[in-house]
Amino acid sequence: MSFESNIINRQEYLDKLIALRDKQLIKVITGIRRCGKSTLMEIFQNYLKSNGISDDNIISINFEDYDNYDLREPSKLYSYIKEKLSDTGMNYIFLDEIQHVEDFPRIVDSLYIKKNVDVYITGSNAYMLSSEIATLLSGRYVEIKMLPLSFKEYVESTGDTKELSRKYADYIENSSFPYTLELRNTPKELYNYLEGIYNSIVVKDIANRKKITDTMMLESITRFLFDNIGNPMSTKKIADTMTSMGRKIDVKTVEKYVSALTESFVMYQAKRYNVKGKQYLKTLEKYYAVDMGLRYMLLGTRSTDVGHILENVVYLELIRRGYDVYVGKIDDFEVDFVAMNKKQIEYFQVAATVRDENTLQRELLPLQKISDNYPKVILTLDDDPDADYDGIRRINVLDWLIDKV
Repeated sequence: MSFESNIINRQEYLDKLIALRDKQLIKVITGIRRCGKSTLMEIFQNYLKSNGISDDNIISINFEDYDNYDLREPSKLYSYIKEKLSDTGMNYIFLDEIQHVEDFPRIVDSLYIKKNVDVYITGSNAYMLSSEIATLLSGRYVEIKMLPLSFKEYVESTGDTKELSRKYADYIENSSFPYTLELRNTPKELYNYLEGIYNSIVVKDIANRKKITDTMMLESITRFLFDNIGNPMSTKKIADTMTSMGRKIDVKTVEKYVSALTESFVMYQAKRYNVKGKQYLKTLEKYYAVDMGLRYMLLGTRSTDVGHILENVVYLELIRRGYDVYVGKIDDFEVDFVAMNKKQIEYFQVAATVRDENTLQRELLPLQKISDNYPKVILTLDDDPDADYDGIRRINVLDWLIDKV
């Protein structure tokens, strides 16, 4: 097995697959390239084997492996799988990076309706679950959204929870992609690896899929979004900025590029939510990057915005924990994150430090204006004892990230 699967078991994702095993649903694992989807499938296959499943009942195909290139053709793929199906027991079918297979939903659907088949597929862009595909597989699949390593997983890879501040600094600079753990002490190789990920996603995947000829403009917009994580943004603002820099572009083209970046899980969009009116707002959303190491690789020393980087890390962690995450608006104030799931809502303010009294009051004020009784939290890098301000908790964000609080 690969280095990352030996060190990091991706237990939360593995537990989800174990819970869904043999359920009459197609398991769809989505996430950015190199976030660990293939390794997760490998770990799960080893779990199945250790629980008595024969190799003959496991069919695994990675469509990025050139050996399987012919199987991208639907009829060949279907015939290949059909021939390998065992008559005894459940067959576990793993189809990795299935977006390379033309008309793949019909293949998956044909396998799904067989009684002795349990199907697992992965893909590196949200396009594979676009409306027409989702309609064809409607009600038949469950999506597991995968991200690179959390800070908790990164810390676990070091063997202990000492020196969290130093490890956090390494985490945001070195990257959270699993394989980068092997490259921690080789900065040049780390840079080249991240550059490779960036080029394969932005320059190749997106440009090819969206038929973009002006890749320099696509890269300019990517850098702009990476440089402006956590800032209120509109496609018009991006278009105006590019035009003022001498790169004329219209709003529709910006929308196409930005949606391609979110579809490929390079950027995540947080829409705004009116807390009092309980309504979703259509303007001035914020964008967050999938990985801070990728951002550092692109922007270098310009990327040292401590507060917005921390905000980005917290946003991704809330997504990992299964929340839908919005930027809150209450009167003329902003709440960094309104995190919702089926059970409750939580409100979060994120700040590098609140040791200055004025900063503390500024962070408290939006939360104080919210009249409901859902949890309200200020997350900060300050290593002071946790505090409570009339029900609003202030806690150390690194402890929160590794589940110590």
